Amino acid sequence: QLQLVESGGGLVQPGGSLRLSCAASGFTLDNYALGWFRQAPGKEREGVSCISRSGGSTNYADSVKGRFTISRDNAKNTVYLQMNSLKPEDTAVYYCAAVRVNPYSSFCRTLPRGYEYNYWGQGTQVTVSS
Repeated sequence: QLQLVESGGGLVQPGGSLRLSCAASGFTLDNYALGWFRQAPGKEREGVSCISRSGGSTNYADSVKGRFTISRDNAKNTVYLQMNSLKPEDTAVYYCAAVRVNPYSSFCRTLPRGYEYNYWGQGTQVTVSS
């Protein structure tokens, strides 16, 4: 069974940091582009970041550029989202997503929409509050 499981969420003060992890089971992430999304209460799901299959291309929403960093470790079958300088408006449930792509895909040259991904995790809550 193909599964993505997020972890690392929690309560943090404004200006603090968190690192989210998303581990895959039932498949290997080597052939997949990966993304992070978030959804705050009463708001639509928002794309946060994307990383290409090779890891050589990344993309970010304007709201998180310079503060968040996406990375992947294929040996650990895991994708990460390092979040620094957190703000109250970053509060949301964060989801990771995956889609199988070919080696020459330009999938992350622009920030993909949610419907472009095939697999989703269950989400992890991030709350930024003093």
